[in-house]
Amino acid sequence: MNFNDELQQKVTEIEEILSRFIPAEEGFQKTVMEAMNYSVLAGGKRLRPMLMSETFQLFGGKNKEILEPFMAAIEMIHTYSLVHDDLPAMDNDEYRRGRKTTHVIYGEAMAILAGDGLLNFAFETALKAFATILESESLDKITYYERIGKSLQILSAKAGIYGMIGGQVIDMEEYQGAVSRERLDRMYLLKTGALIEASMMIGAVLAGANDEEVNKIEQIAGSIGLAFQIKDDILDVTSTAEVLGKPIGSDEKNEKTTYVTIMSMERAKEEVLQISKRAMQAYAELNYTNEFLSALIMKLVNREK
Repeated sequence: MNFNDELQQKVTEIEEILSRFIPAEEGFQKTVMEAMNYSVLAGGKRLRPMLMSETFQLFGGKNKEILEPFMAAIEMIHTYSLVHDDLPAMDNDEYRRGRKTTHVIYGEAMAILAGDGLLNFAFETALKAFATILESESLDKITYYERIGKSLQILSAKAGIYGMIGGQVIDMEEYQGAVSRERLDRMYLLKTGALIEASMMIGAVLAGANDEEVNKIEQIAGSIGLAFQIKDDILDVTSTAEVLGKPIGSDEKNEKTTYVTIMSMERAKEEVLQISKRAMQAYAELNYTNEFLSALIMKLVNREK
């Protein structure tokens, strides 16, 4: 099986996992469930749950049913961030993944509630990993309780004010004067990198990786996230709405500082190359191999959409 076929197979498996964990659309409040599910099931790369699963396999993880609630949870958190990011008060985008954004279909108020719902429901979902342990008669409960607890700490920290939300604050806050590369890197490492770090760290923790290995994975994931976001800056200028499934030129429309505005296009491309090399060099230092994960990392930073 070639890489693209294997990639599609893994995306399909993740879609199936998500379908099992999304909320039932029922009750007087079913509209918010519909909006949540509309957002989650809109497609996409499913990058974060995939990185989580592949890192879990990298460290020889077993009992994947413990991982699956976290795979669904990380995608819910990522999706909530997109729903809020598309709002009129933020980037005011009308298309995402080739479909109308949640606030266009359901209204701004319901989109806000759908994002709130996804964030809360993500933690409800991740906590289901404990139930999996309780139902098992063969697993070492104390060991897995500790792993799940540590994973929940990672998930909450990386999604919060010291992680993704913190990056969004830097992005939205008006800044007088030239934006330094240091500030831009910090924003990208938090806004984009934090959930990628969470994905790979949780996969490692649940598989039983030690603290040194988890720290190494965090560094690798941070570099992947930075390279991924710089590539996003480039595609916002060079790609098309048809390829990306969302409007291009939104950074310019919103007068955002990006790598393309603080340096030349060629220099930005070189930065992607150097940062991705740094990630792969650190990855090579691990005493584990996962050929698909290696190929996936390179695919992400060389993608066209």
